[in-house]
Amino acid sequence: MKTVHVKLDTVEKVKIFVNTVAPLEGDIDLGSDRYVVDAKSIMGIFSLDLSKPLKLAIHDPATAERLIPMLSNFIVE
Repeated sequence: MKTVHVKLDTVEKVKIFVNTVAPLEGDIDLGSDRYVVDAKSIMGIFSLDLSKPLKLAIHDPATAERLIPMLSNFIVE
């Protein structure tokens, strides 16, 4: 499993993020504090606290290798 932090602080960023993640195979989770949702679910993402970075967990290493470069605009340190 690969974990990175992403910042999704606008509605437009959430839409782009979901459209990027949704077609991929495997489980991808997004979390804020103790809440974790499916990163492919726009409704789930909007239930999180978007004012701070979110923890993105990509469970499949091959998917992580493809996805992380695609999300470079969202990844924060």
